[in-house]
Amino acid sequence: MAFTETIFLTGFPGFIAERLVARLAHRDTQFFLLVQSEFTERASTAIEQISELTDTPLENFALIEGDITKPRLGISGDDLQTIRDETTSVFHLAAAYDLAIDKDVAYKVNLEGTKNVNELCRSLPNLRRYNYISTCYVAGKRLGLILETELEHDAGFRNFYEETKYLAELEVEELKSELPVTIFRPSVVVGDSRTGETIKYDGIYYLIQYLRKAPNLLRLINVGNRNVKLNLVPVDFVVEGIAALADDENAVGKTIALADPDPLTTAELFDVIAESLSKKRSVFIPPPALVETSLMMTVAPPISGLPHSAVPYFFIAQTYDTSQAAELLTAHDVRCPNFRDYAGNLIAFLEKHPSL
Repeated sequence: MAFTETIFLTGFPGFIAERLVARLAHRDTQFFLLVQSEFTERASTAIEQISELTDTPLENFALIEGDITKPRLGISGDDLQTIRDETTSVFHLAAAYDLAIDKDVAYKVNLEGTKNVNELCRSLPNLRRYNYISTCYVAGKRLGLILETELEHDAGFRNFYEETKYLAELEVEELKSELPVTIFRPSVVVGDSRTGETIKYDGIYYLIQYLRKAPNLLRLINVGNRNVKLNLVPVDFVVEGIAALADDENAVGKTIALADPDPLTTAELFDVIAESLSKKRSVFIPPPALVETSLMMTVAPPISGLPHSAVPYFFIAQTYDTSQAAELLTAHDVRCPNFRDYAGNLIAFLEKHPSL
């Protein structure tokens, strides 16, 4: 069968990757999905479901065993040649996302892995687009407004996840002079805005689970901050944004912040969740410095459910400019919903699936 597009994608099966493949699946599209050997069975199940859901023939999907940390991505010679000959678009999603990740692992996966994917992209004669998935947190410890056109800085980082994603984006940024590259920077990705579905409870879910312990009591003291915003984006917005711009020539050479243009402060987030659970808002907001110090105490994680590695993200005075994203996505009628409008769906999913 002749295909009009052949996609090579890393990070499958993953929460965003699975949804993106389902979104891009078409009878005229072929997929080469790079999968680590230990995830082959899960990937096969996911592909069967996507095939049925999208009415796309199973023959359109090829699972390629490999590993981005290995030379030539650990792909066998014959498979690699086929990928080089036929690939027209690359989506690089594979990364180590753990905020408490070990330095060696972070450098191996996020930096060296991206270098290896970059080398593959350089060898593709029919490449139309290289879509690289970064993160807004390449901004590290910078404060204030972060532009999509800005990357290099010396402000430092909170962890090796941020540092290595920053270094990896620098590598991809250099490719813009050689290849048709689009870089996407999602902020904090949460569940589906319509169904609430997610595969992991972290980030804002720590606060949801904390308040669920005793909503009427714990909602009295707002542990948020009136001046600091936490930028949250539902996974369906992220997928739609990537899918829309991956085929938009105006996005070539651009870096796109897939972030909420109107994020809530952490104090507002607290009240939205509290009101959803107890029908009432908070009464008192302690000084932010006191809250942050308390959350970093040894006894805090078992009580709050918030690990120390995640605490700084509720106190980051950063704002992500989305000017380029807005200009490009508006043409495709893609907009980020406000957290107030879908918080209840996230909570409902968590209550129905308390453990994942």
